[in-house]
Amino acid sequence: MIGFIRLFGMLFIALTVIYVSLSFYSRAVRKSKLKKKWHAGKQLVDRDTFVQRGLERYDGSIRRKLILLVYVVPVMVIAVIIYLTNFT
Repeated sequence: MIGFIRLFGMLFIALTVIYVSLSFYSRAVRKSKLKKKWHAGKQLVDRDTFVQRGLERYDGSIRRKLILLVYVVPVMVIAVIIYLTNFT
């Protein structure tokens, strides 16, 4: 039982590092795309305001929530492997 708890503790730490890294990377990519879009289009507002509004919309988007699958998918795969190993 201790091994099981240790496995999921280490898995949680590793997945948290991956989640935070993906979140920062995804936000940086979105920010870069917004800056390019501002330069290519009409400049009705200043760049910082345009980028800030775009990032606020991004924070509520489904893409941001999909990054949470970093936690769900590996845990489900491990659960299926354990089930198949022990009960089939």
